[in-house]
Amino acid sequence: MKQVIITILAFLILFGCKTKQDESQALIDPIVKTQNGLLQGIANESNTVVAFKGVPFAAAPVGDLRWREPQPPYDWEGIRDASKFGPSAMQHLRYSANPHTTEFMVQDSISEDCLFLNIWTPAKTVDDKLPVLVFIHGGGFNEGSGDVAVYDGEELAKKGIIAITINYRLLALGFMAHPELTAESPNQSSGNYGYLDQIAALEWIKNNIAAFGGDPGCVTISGQSAGAGSVNRLICTPLATGLFHRAITQSGTRYPSGAMSGTFTLKDAEQIGVEFAQLKGASNIAELRAMPAEEIIAPIPDRHIAFRGNLDGYVQSEDMMTTFAKGKQNDTPFMTGLNADETRYTGEQNEEYKALYSSKTQEEAAAALKLAGQEQSRLSAWLWLDYRAKTAKTNGYVYYFDRAIPWPEHPEFGAFHTAEVPYVFNNMKKMITHTMEKKDTLIADKISSYWVNFVKNGDPNGPGLEEWAPFDSKKHEVMRLGEGFGMMPIARSKEKFDFLKNQILK
Repeated sequence: MKQVIITILAFLILFGCKTKQDESQALIDPIVKTQNGLLQGIANESNTVVAFKGVPFAAAPVGDLRWREPQPPYDWEGIRDASKFGPSAMQHLRYSANPHTTEFMVQDSISEDCLFLNIWTPAKTVDDKLPVLVFIHGGGFNEGSGDVAVYDGEELAKKGIIAITINYRLLALGFMAHPELTAESPNQSSGNYGYLDQIAALEWIKNNIAAFGGDPGCVTISGQSAGAGSVNRLICTPLATGLFHRAITQSGTRYPSGAMSGTFTLKDAEQIGVEFAQLKGASNIAELRAMPAEEIIAPIPDRHIAFRGNLDGYVQSEDMMTTFAKGKQNDTPFMTGLNADETRYTGEQNEEYKALYSSKTQEEAAAALKLAGQEQSRLSAWLWLDYRAKTAKTNGYVYYFDRAIPWPEHPEFGAFHTAEVPYVFNNMKKMITHTMEKKDTLIADKISSYWVNFVKNGDPNGPGLEEWAPFDSKKHEVMRLGEGFGMMPIARSKEKFDFLKNQILK
């Protein structure tokens, strides 16, 4: 009997059969050595992905490090637990704000000590060299976090890539400029701390991701809304050169792109910082640094000050369109797009408009105006790729997402701003306040596959997917994702295309 058992065990080993214990060891070691110390992640129930959460990529920007460029993270002793998210950046927590239900909003704790990233890896060994996706959250530079439910990277990781989400400083803590801050900066810069946090995260990824089975030479940056604006900034800054190899903007990049890429001067931003300090009752930066973070971000009665970053001559010296015109951008394969119900028509409603978008009733007029807005937004994204193509040597891809998340109580929201995100991340299981349909699962599987293919190859196309043609100036079309899949015309007629183009170019 003993000989029979030995023979069976030898057979199992020889032919690679695995026990349950063996399967649990098929993943990369959940204890990973980074440049700063050991991290212990946690595997999912099916043992297909290991998550490492709350990983510090920079020192806590507190005390004297408030309003300074991010500094390297401190080393730690022993094994650091990486099973839980770190705090999100300081912000005003809203928890939900329709159409953005709880799945889209920050639910956890906030802290000035917020510079953490989260990694989901399906790697089996450190030698796998898997492609990497780094997602930058939206939120208008006022709110958001890498731990928002719909950004969970597990399902994307199951498709063969490493998914990463990051935090960055927000509001005044992330984007306030001030003459004193500029003077003390070694780069004579201030106000772009949130962008510098993103660059620091990419540098950390470059230096450490191989230990998680990732390829530092195949990194895609992606972002939605303010995250898309951040990607645009990273495309334009020399500080990010070599840190990424593909780029995706979701709601997105449009023509003209001055507003998205930033045209605010450092001098203008400094004056706003001086005014902000005065309104807070501080006569200098030392007094501002002594204030609690909660007081810094507290609303000022009867006064709203928005912080967005600036052209400081260090992170970025000129607007995005100028950078592209000179061919000075970080040129990588690029994908951009927008959603059907997040934009409005912004042109004239003159006689030509009325002839092209005719209507007889108030309802027909509203429908025509909505259609004009959708066609104009598709054209605006397409025109950016046309402008980009003048100096870019890499392909561009543009999409149009039109699936309205099932929501019987609020059909008016349609395919709203951010609605594509759970489909991109294949996170139907995170949609706890919506009753998702089987169709949504199929749509999410397809869309996430396009994203994964792009991360892997710089091309979204792959087996079993409708063809997504790269930008061609001779073809006035974009890729439809959602209710249908395939290339679709920008406008329903050449006359509409020409009219809308003239409206945008005015």
